Amino acid sequence: MSTDSRRPRARFGPPRGGPAGIGILEKPKDFRGTFRRLALYLRPHRGKTIIVIVMAVLSTVFGIFSPKILGLATSELFESVQQGRAIDFAFIGKVLLALAGLYVLSALFSFAQQYFMAEVSQSTVYEMRRQIKSKLSRLPLKYFDARTHGEILSRVTNDVDTVSRSLQQSMTQLISALVTLVGVVVMMLVISPLLTLVVVLVLPVAFFLTRFVTRRSRKYFVGQQKNLGELNGHIEEMLTGHKIIKAFSREKQALDQFQAINDRLYNTAWKAQFSSGIIMPLMSFLNNLGFVAVCAVGGLLVAKGSMRLGDFQAMIHYARHFTQPITQTASIANIMQATMAAAERVFEVLDEEEELPDNPEAPAIESLKGNVEFQGVQFGYEPSTLLYKGLDIQVREGQTVAIVGPTGAGKTTLVNLLLRFYDVDGGKITVDGMDIRDLKREDLRQNFGLVLQDTWLFNGSIRDNIAYGRLNATDEDVVQAAVAARADHFIRTLPEGYNTILDEEATNISQGERQLLPIARAILADPAILILDEATSSVDTRTEVLIQKAMARLMQGRTSFVIAHRLSTIRNADLILVMNEGEIVEKGTHESLLAAKGFYAELYYSQFAGVNPAV
Repeated sequence: MSTDSRRPRARFGPPRGGPAGIGILEKPKDFRGTFRRLALYLRPHRGKTIIVIVMAVLSTVFGIFSPKILGLATSELFESVQQGRAIDFAFIGKVLLALAGLYVLSALFSFAQQYFMAEVSQSTVYEMRRQIKSKLSRLPLKYFDARTHGEILSRVTNDVDTVSRSLQQSMTQLISALVTLVGVVVMMLVISPLLTLVVVLVLPVAFFLTRFVTRRSRKYFVGQQKNLGELNGHIEEMLTGHKIIKAFSREKQALDQFQAINDRLYNTAWKAQFSSGIIMPLMSFLNNLGFVAVCAVGGLLVAKGSMRLGDFQAMIHYARHFTQPITQTASIANIMQATMAAAERVFEVLDEEEELPDNPEAPAIESLKGNVEFQGVQFGYEPSTLLYKGLDIQVREGQTVAIVGPTGAGKTTLVNLLLRFYDVDGGKITVDGMDIRDLKREDLRQNFGLVLQDTWLFNGSIRDNIAYGRLNATDEDVVQAAVAARADHFIRTLPEGYNTILDEEATNISQGERQLLPIARAILADPAILILDEATSSVDTRTEVLIQKAMARLMQGRTSFVIAHRLSTIRNADLILVMNEGEIVEKGTHESLLAAKGFYAELYYSQFAGVNPAV
């Protein structure tokens, strides 16, 4: 499809993320607002959410009590030996039985929490995906024109998956970490306030140390992602243009460029991973210092008889695991930032301005005759810049109208307006006297057949691709359409014939063969109005002549708009519209326009050996 110079361009930029475990933390613009909105998705599942919270609390609480109860058995053994009395194995057995019960209950509650949370999270993202899919079908074409396919897919897949993973894992982990932190502190205070103070003194040091390291490592992660994005872009470019690189013997230059980018990535990635990796050893070192202090002070208390050995054992266990929920909470806080950023990007799609709704009183139409008229049409892809400033075109039923002109003249824009991919800013377009804005888009588009220069074929059989033009078509109808499009012969030479499965981008057939299939699809649809946008640009001259004959039969008796750069293909058009910069500068038949020796004649003769008899 020819591209208008004033049409909005897709916005390209560096990748937003990277491989798992590597990335720049993207913060949401409105954390609280996004969190409240995300919470609304959980409202229909609030009963199960409450169950998840209760299960997480119970599972954690039972786990917290275990060291204290185990200490009772240890104290009994130690004191019995120390005092020279018989060991109360019945008491120890009861303690161990109670301990086993606590572990079993903790595991069961943990299992239940994961089960219900999986249902809540998947039901939530299911609803989000359903809303996004429905929203995308209602968005205007300008939304897709202004964004890359990768960006849209990232919001539909990656961002929703980020929300899903966070709901599934982070929510329960956060609850467990908070309960563990509070529970451990309470249990340590119950056992020994002095030892609790020794353990807590590590916190300020750990906090400032972690903050110091992360602030200085961020710039390395930024550089890592920048270089990683550049490397991925280079690799994709080299793979896409592999034949061109081979043809021009540029392998060495491509490898040198790869090596330079790879070296920069190595340097920044090494610094990023090193600075990030030293946090855990430092935290472990501080934790060990606290552990040594607890052992030393606790040992003195046991020796003095101020603390039971079992309580000292439990205190060591709590001290060992005291920093774990803190580290886990900090990690979850970072994940929640990324999650809210992902949810915010999803909500941005859901909040996009939709197409103007169809007129609820729109008349039902099953078929059109094909009278088309542009009346003072004004339109611009950008509101401040109009491409059409008052376009007037009148096409009668059954006419073949060719639209020619240089790139950016506004030819393809006619197609976008006819099919209501965009709505006019001023004036109106009528079909059979009816303003197309008063018709339902679905009813309008069912009466158009469209063949574009950029062929669109999906992963499926050739039969299914042709039958896409009319889903209730029989196999015989499909074959007849292929015969008319001169595609039947090459299809039958394929190993599976019409059942041949086209791979991604249909690379298992040639470009010219790919172009024949949409033509067969349009023939099968049998529309009232036909639009051909450079429909034969990728076929050889002989095949083009055959297709032109098939097209002549197809266009007979129906209104047809033909956009063409090769002017030799539109000599027999009933009307030729010559466009330049959004205006019709000439119109007439091929012969009359050549005789006028104007802009059309200059375009026409410029395609033949550079000789212009009009000059």
